[in-house]
Amino acid sequence: MTSITEISAVELRRLIGARELSPVELLEACIARIEQLNPYVNAITATWYERARAEARVAEAAVLRGEPLGLLHGLPLGVKDLEPTAGLLSTQGTPNLRNNVPSRDVELVRRLRAAGAIVVGKTNVPEMGAGANSRNPVWGATGNPFNPNLNAGGSSGGSAAALALDLLPVCTGSDTGGSLRIPAAKCGVVGMRPSPGVVPSVRKPMGFSPISVVGPMGRDVGDACLQLAATAGPHAGDPLSHPLDASAFLNLPEVDLSRLRVAWTEDFGACDVDPLVRRALRARIAGVRGLFAACDEVKFELGEVHRCFDVLRAEAFVAGMRETYERDPSRLGPHPRANYEMGMRMSLLDAAWAQTEQTRIVQRFQKVFEDYDLVLSPTTPVSPFPWTVPYAAEIDGRPQENYYRWLALTYVVTLTTHPAIALPCGVDEKGMPFGLQVTGRFRGDLALLAASKAMEQAFARDPALRRPRPDVTRLRKPEPALDSIVTAAPDDRHAHIPNDVAKASVV
Repeated sequence: MTSITEISAVELRRLIGARELSPVELLEACIARIEQLNPYVNAITATWYERARAEARVAEAAVLRGEPLGLLHGLPLGVKDLEPTAGLLSTQGTPNLRNNVPSRDVELVRRLRAAGAIVVGKTNVPEMGAGANSRNPVWGATGNPFNPNLNAGGSSGGSAAALALDLLPVCTGSDTGGSLRIPAAKCGVVGMRPSPGVVPSVRKPMGFSPISVVGPMGRDVGDACLQLAATAGPHAGDPLSHPLDASAFLNLPEVDLSRLRVAWTEDFGACDVDPLVRRALRARIAGVRGLFAACDEVKFELGEVHRCFDVLRAEAFVAGMRETYERDPSRLGPHPRANYEMGMRMSLLDAAWAQTEQTRIVQRFQKVFEDYDLVLSPTTPVSPFPWTVPYAAEIDGRPQENYYRWLALTYVVTLTTHPAIALPCGVDEKGMPFGLQVTGRFRGDLALLAASKAMEQAFARDPALRRPRPDVTRLRKPEPALDSIVTAAPDDRHAHIPNDVAKASVV
């Protein structure tokens, strides 16, 4: 029998609107699920159940009075712990902010709450979002829902794990080099990196940079679209944001896959990829080839993608962390500090070159779309590895130049500024989720989502391609414990803190 928490966000919202499900009942089911399963994976960090329960009662009363309801009315929400939340601990996983309680919601959270979502808690991240292994010295590590001894990806790893285990129906994410797509792929859920400016990202210090975006995660494409519809649209805090019809995400056009021409690549001509992942991709291509009018392997020559990303990423870290670093470098963890110090060594010549090279990369990438509608690739180059290993230091026998080089399959797409989505597509040879990265045309978010929904429906008919689900009856506590790296944890996980606590600035 399907439990309430396993129902899609779209269907839960319909049930609430039809008075067939109470927001109070749904919240209590989610809290019970969190209490039961979160100890295995450590996806949810700070929580505020009392406030959530009060808001659920208000949401229930609004339904009974027949009031107009928002798109997310009554849906419990997990917020990635890089996004400030009013009255609730927002640590970014760094000891410097372990007592930080913002007085205001960031715009993303404000929009989700305005649409009726109920914030239940924060979801875990790497320290300050640096890296793709969600472990930090405040909350510890997040384990993979399919094997808690392995990592859940990052930086939106807590959100992905929470969704995969049905702890919450709605969770947020953000993406610079793959932080939405990588954990979604590793946990068997959907993570979309929208085009820059679709969802305003007011937290980034460099407003005109297209590198960092915020976007949706969901257990299926429809749930991701629901969150997009509630959050898309302009805001002056993000100068790349622009007017659009957000309701269009709720009414995707039907797509006939047999009319689409699809290209595929194992490595974009530039990325190290483990043979296991290459085999997994080729098996998927063999399984989906018949769905499309064409499904052809293509070669890419995009230019100096790695050096370009190095410079642009470091530039963003310098912009966001200069004040903290100059006050006391030790207040930054090793990965944020490494990025900052890389940026310190760069010059204006490096920055100008990187901006120019990214423009060339965008232009070169358009060539494939002269003949094809979508590009398929792996999302990650390796199967999930133990969370105790900070990052993939070697791939297919080749040492990785730095701690984030193994994210190249996703950050190459980041540089193109095209929308991309990680779509669950069966499991690899180790029985771990395989995420297919689907990249759409320039600013083609709606078309990408429509095609992805059609692909998701087609995959569901094939046991080898459908979304895998973790078996919660087989969950076991990881060894070592997921909180074993904690050095400065808050005393209470149910950690709303009075507003008179001194607040650190959020970068």
